[in-house]
Amino acid sequence: MLHVLKRHPLPVKAFFRHSLVLTYAFPQELLRPLLPPGLVLDTYKDFGFLAIAMVQTENLRPAMVPKILGQNFFLSGYRIFTRLDTASNSIRGLRILRSDTDKKLMVISGNLLTHYAYQYCQVSFQESSGELRVKITTPHARADLEVSADIAHKPAPLPEGTPFENEKEARKFAGPLPYTFDYEKETGSIIMIRGVRENWHPQPVRVNVSRCSFFDQEPFCRATPILANAFHLQNVPYRWERGVRTVIKAQ
Repeated sequence: MLHVLKRHPLPVKAFFRHSLVLTYAFPQELLRPLLPPGLVLDTYKDFGFLAIAMVQTENLRPAMVPKILGQNFFLSGYRIFTRLDTASNSIRGLRILRSDTDKKLMVISGNLLTHYAYQYCQVSFQESSGELRVKITTPHARADLEVSADIAHKPAPLPEGTPFENEKEARKFAGPLPYTFDYEKETGSIIMIRGVRENWHPQPVRVNVSRCSFFDQEPFCRATPILANAFHLQNVPYRWERGVRTVIKAQ
């Protein structure tokens, strides 16, 4: 019955001090096998997309717990842009691949109550003179990441080589999306978590990514990742609602 606990049973609130999200384009055929039953790849031109989110959170807690008891965490996540097609509509969201956090409490509680697949990491997160510097170190260098972002000069142009025609198109693939998905194999269901945010106006920023070891692994190492966009915002409240289970019909 452990899988029932992992359905994100509690609404959670937090304050995002910073959110920096990079979106990379990959060939569709490389990302599609990473999706569980029920989800289809969200595409643009010939590409599928993977987002890397880095979030500095404050006062993260179950929604019924007083703010003073909230905890500060760094969270990062690797997600694929997908769609969940139901009988009545098509819902865009992100398929969870991996999450990292700098607090062991979050690893334990997050993996007990969610499908986010948290792993412990060490993080240096610095803001100075209009620049964010993020360095993530993970066991066995499975998801080491080093990024700097110029947050003093926004909006920045889209990265050179992006497949998006303009900022309007790029914003359609600016994570995080309102929904996050994962597959519950015990019941053949998708667990869907809705994020509720206020004053959500991310701006494109110029970034320099000097290391991303996650892409050294299979299957990502078979292609050259294309940085498609990078968006930043700060000082926004955020809330994750209880997870909702959707049974997937047998194919």
